[in-house]
Amino acid sequence: CFLLESIKPAARCAGSRQANVEGVAKLHLRNKIMNNLILDYMEQTAARLPEKIAFADEQTEVSFSALVRRAQSVAAALIPLVPPRSVVGFYMDKGVETVVGFMGAVYAGCAYSQLNLRHPAPRVRAMLETLDTPIVVTNRAHLAQLEDINPPARILLIEELEETPLDEDALSVVRAQMIDADPLYVNFTSGSTGTPKGVVVCHRNVCEFIPCFAETFAITEKDVLANQAPFDFDVSVKDIYSGLFTGARVEIVPTAYFTNPTKLMDFLCDRGATLMVWAVSALCFLTTMNALAYKTPTTLRAILFSGEVMPIKHLHKLQKYLPDVQYVNLYGPTEITCNCTYYVVDREFAENESLPIGVPFKNERILLLTPDGGETVKPGEIGELCVSGTSVALGYYKDAERTAACFTQNPLNHAYLEPIYRTGDLVKVNERGEMVYVSRKDFQIKHMGHRIELSEIEVQMTAVPGVERALCAYLEDKGKILAFYTGEADKAAITAALREVLPGYMIPHLFMQVEAMPLNKNGKIDRAALLSQYAAAKAAKKEARHG
Repeated sequence: CFLLESIKPAARCAGSRQANVEGVAKLHLRNKIMNNLILDYMEQTAARLPEKIAFADEQTEVSFSALVRRAQSVAAALIPLVPPRSVVGFYMDKGVETVVGFMGAVYAGCAYSQLNLRHPAPRVRAMLETLDTPIVVTNRAHLAQLEDINPPARILLIEELEETPLDEDALSVVRAQMIDADPLYVNFTSGSTGTPKGVVVCHRNVCEFIPCFAETFAITEKDVLANQAPFDFDVSVKDIYSGLFTGARVEIVPTAYFTNPTKLMDFLCDRGATLMVWAVSALCFLTTMNALAYKTPTTLRAILFSGEVMPIKHLHKLQKYLPDVQYVNLYGPTEITCNCTYYVVDREFAENESLPIGVPFKNERILLLTPDGGETVKPGEIGELCVSGTSVALGYYKDAERTAACFTQNPLNHAYLEPIYRTGDLVKVNERGEMVYVSRKDFQIKHMGHRIELSEIEVQMTAVPGVERALCAYLEDKGKILAFYTGEADKAAITAALREVLPGYMIPHLFMQVEAMPLNKNGKIDRAALLSQYAAAKAAKKEARHG
C-alpha cells in the first residue's frame, strides 16, 4: 500500500514521463522492488556474471554487464519518444545488436516486435499499422531496404540510439511503474485465415515459463545454446531468455548457414554448442543434406524440437550420429508462451509412429475438450487441446474479435473466471496414457462419410522408402486428397505401401512430387505455397494439352 500511494501522485501529473523523477527514483532504489520482470533476470545475472559472454553472433559478442549498459542507453533515447506499454518495431536481422535493441525497448517500458526482413513490403507495412508504433528501429545495413517500404513510423538507427547518454532518473521512473502484466513482445503468426495475428506476451508469461524450462532441462551458465530460430518466431524466446535467466551463452547462428551445411556444422562445432532448441524443419535440413556425415558437434547434450511433427525417419538419422544426446519433443503454440508440454524420447519408435507430445510443464493445465465443451478423458478419444495458467498470452494486438474467439472461459469452470487458450489442435490419449498430436482442427476432413486426419496419412507416407517429407491437402471442390512429397519414390510405390497400412478411403487420389518443401517465416511447411505450385502445374499441363 505504501508503494501504491507513493507512486499515485506522480502518475497524476501531466504525462507519466514528467512525473516526480527524484521522488519516485529514490523510492524505487530504496525498496529494490523485484516486480518479476525480465529486467530483473538480466540484472541479477549481470551482477553475478558481469564479464561472461551473454550473446555472440558471427561478427561480435556482448557480456551481460555490457548488454545492460548498452540497452539502457537505447532506452534513454526511446523514453522521450515512445509512450509506455506501446510496441517498438525492429527491422534488422537477428544478432547481438538486435538483442540490445529489444532490451532497450523493455527498459523504456515498451514491448518489442521483430519484423521479418524477407517479408514483402505490404505485409511489413500492415504489421506496423497494426502495432500503430511511432518508432521502427533498424541498422545501417538495412536502412535503405526499410526506407523503400515507406513505413508509417519514424525510423531510428540502433547505432545512434546506443550513443545516447544514460538517464538513470528517467529509467527509474519507468521501472517503478512497470508491472509483470505489461507486454514484453508481440510476435506475428500467420493464422488460418492468412491475415497475420500479433500475439501479445507479457513479462509474467515469460518469467513463469523460462525458469521451469531451464530447470526441466538442466540449463546452466555452462551451456551454450545454438540459436536457430529467427527472432520473430517464438522458438527463439527460449534461447534468448534461458540465456538471460541462467547465464548460458547464446550463439546466434547466421541465417545464411541454413543453406550451407558445411558452414553450419563448422559453426556448431567451433562454438561448442551444448543445446539446440530448433524447429523440426531445421533439423530435417541437417539430415536431408547429410550434414552430420561431414561433422558432428561432440559437445551436444540435448536437442529439443518443435513447430511440426518430427518424422521418425529423420529422428533415427539424428540418433545414428548423435546416440548419446537427449531428444525432446516440445509442443505449444505462440499463444501460450512457447510450449506447454514436452516428451523426452525414451524408447524406440517405428517409422509409421508419431511421437507423443508428453506431459505439461509445471503450472500449466491441459484440457482436452469435446466439440460440445465436455472433457475428453478416455483413451483413443480425440479432443481439442486447451491450455490454462499463467503462460496464456494477453491475446491478439488490436484484434478483439479473434482474441474473443480463441481466448475463452474454461467451459468446465462455472465458479470463477479462468481464461483458457483454445489451440485448435486435436489430440488423443494413447494406450500408454500419453498425449499424441493428431491434427489441426481445420485439417480434419470428412471424406466418403469418414472423418480423416490428414496428418495420419502424412505419417504413413514418410515411412515409405524413398519419401523424405509429406504433406496432404483436401480439394473440397473435387472431393479428393492431394499428397505432396519430396524424395525418389513414385506414385505407384507410395500407393502400394499406403494400401498396406491405411483403409482405401484414406489413400490420396493425387500426388505431386516437389524438389523441396517451401517453408513459411516460422520454418513450417507453407501449405498455401504448395497448393499454388499444384495449381500452376495443372494450368501449364492444360495449356500444353490445348496448345
